[in-house]
Order: sequence, then C-alpha cells, then structure tokens
Amino acid sequence: MAGLSRRVVSAGIASCAAVGAVNILAPAVATESTEISWAAINPGSFTTLVMEYMIKRQLDRKYGLRFPKPAVYTSVTTYYNDFVVGNYDLCMGSWDTFAARYQAAVPLKFVCSFTNGNMINILVPASGAKSLEQLRGKTLAATQATGTYRVTKALLKEISEFDLEKEMRIQNVDNPAAAVTLVMVDRADAVLVWEPNTSAALARSSDIRVLYNAGQEYLKKTGRDLPYFGVAVRTSLLSRSPGVAERLNAAFADCVSGIMQDIDAAVDLVGSGAGVDQEVLRAAMKSGRLQFQHLSMTDPAGRQAVVTACRMLVKHKVLDRDIDDGFFA
Repeated sequence: MAGLSRRVVSAGIASCAAVGAVNILAPAVATESTEISWAAINPGSFTTLVMEYMIKRQLDRKYGLRFPKPAVYTSVTTYYNDFVVGNYDLCMGSWDTFAARYQAAVPLKFVCSFTNGNMINILVPASGAKSLEQLRGKTLAATQATGTYRVTKALLKEISEFDLEKEMRIQNVDNPAAAVTLVMVDRADAVLVWEPNTSAALARSSDIRVLYNAGQEYLKKTGRDLPYFGVAVRTSLLSRSPGVAERLNAAFADCVSGIMQDIDAAVDLVGSGAGVDQEVLRAAMKSGRLQFQHLSMTDPAGRQAVVTACRMLVKHKVLDRDIDDGFFA
C-alpha cells in the first residue's frame, strides 16, 4: 500500500472496525437467502469493482443474500430511472440523487455510503485554466442528471461563490467517459467527472490535469468528509425480506474493508470483470481520489454526515428541503 495517504489508510481501518461489529450478523442469517436484483453502468464504473468483489468473495452468501447477474446500462439517466420505476431492487449511486427521488415520493431507503467526494474532479487541458476564475465563459462537459453535477454546483457556490450555470456553458452528455472525450478533442474547456474516469483520462493523455477536487474542498470548508456513492433499495425489498437492510449494510462494510486492506489483491481478484483497466483502478485508489469509506445509516454519525451535506444542497436550491429520518434504512 505504498503511496497511500494517511487518510486512505485510516478509512480502511475504520471500515475494518465496522466489519468487526457487523460480522456477528452473518451466522444468524446463514439459513436465509434473499435474491436482490441490481444494475451496472457500462463503460465500467468503480461500482463494478464492488460488485465483482462481493460476488467473488461470496459476501452475498455470507450474509444470506443472492446477487444475480446485473442489468447493464450505458446511460446514467436510464440507470436511475429504471430504479425509480422499480425495474430492480438495489441501486448504487450518489446519496443526493436518492434523496431527491425520496422527496418526490419514490419508495426507497438509503442503506449506507461507501465512498467520499474525493472522487469528484474537474479536469482541464494541461495548458487550460489555472483557476476556477479562468473558467468563466468557458464550456464544461458534464452529465447533468447525476449527483456529481448537483453536489459540485452547490459546493462551488458555497465555497467559491462560483455559480456554475451562470459562469459557464454546460454541454450535457449521457456518461462521464463521453464527457472526457469532448475535452480530449478540444470541444470543451473542462470536464466534470468521477473516478475511475479521472484516472483513465490521466492515463490516456499527459495533456490533462486535475483543476478541482470536490471532496478535498469540502473537507477544508467543513472538517468532514463528503459522503458520495452509496446503496439505496426499494422499500418493496424491505417488505418482502425483513432484516435485509441490516444484512446489506454488513455485506457492504465487509466488502469495503476487504478492498481497503489490500488494494492490489482486490484489483487482481476482480480482474477484467470490473470493466475498468486494472492499473487505472489501482491509480484511482492509491492517489486517494477513490477512497472507500463505509458509513452505515444505522449509525448516528453516518446519518449526520449525510444530513450536513444535504443542508448545503438545500441552501443552494439543489434539493428542495432537508431529508428526514424516513430516508434512512
């Protein structure tokens, strides 16, 4: 784990502690088996690393769950919309996307988060803008249907008094890989993406660099890590299988702990199954931009991290109102 920051190592240790607490659950549910449908984004997302690790380590079986082959989507918008209409049970995505759907009366609950906002980056050409101010009047390629876009929009207003939609022209794209391509062919001045797309872009071209890291800026402002990707489930799943939220929470804590204990072994284990180049995944995690951190929504500290971030989004009219306890599983 050479090159890992102290924060990354600490995250791994914290995840190990969480697993130590929830692993007690495993023997009690060994006789149960709940099949849970889920989905993945193609081209490969870091979530496919989580999915492949979960399956290959048989963590679903360990906690009385069954994960079949995931449905595959190329459009982020369609990926979320199909979860909203109930075409699958479990979705991995940004917590604020789920909060917005919950406030629109979609029957879902948020189980846990498992990454932080260091994954969110604005990339520019090497010869491009040296500051946010130099992006004024420029074009940003971004997937506007994502939590990445909404969180960054609020964060820029809160910390830098930079109104993304007033200061820049937004070029909407269906997925982050396409957004990166627009910068590479000089059709956009900057791109808003999340890992592993950042590391993939840096590996492909020496003419791209990171201008802005959302998680790092949030930490400077609040002293907290910004929760980001997590797990939401349809309430119909909770109804048909009591206790499944606790088992899912335990399985994801176990998964995060295993990945962070040995990044190289985790990447080797999933191989090409993650749909992302193995060296790109290693670079993303070892750079500290892709930090797996498990926060359970049964833990008051986990809930508070999400509630605090939510207040920033409400302040800047990205979400309509604060989330209530009904959001959490």
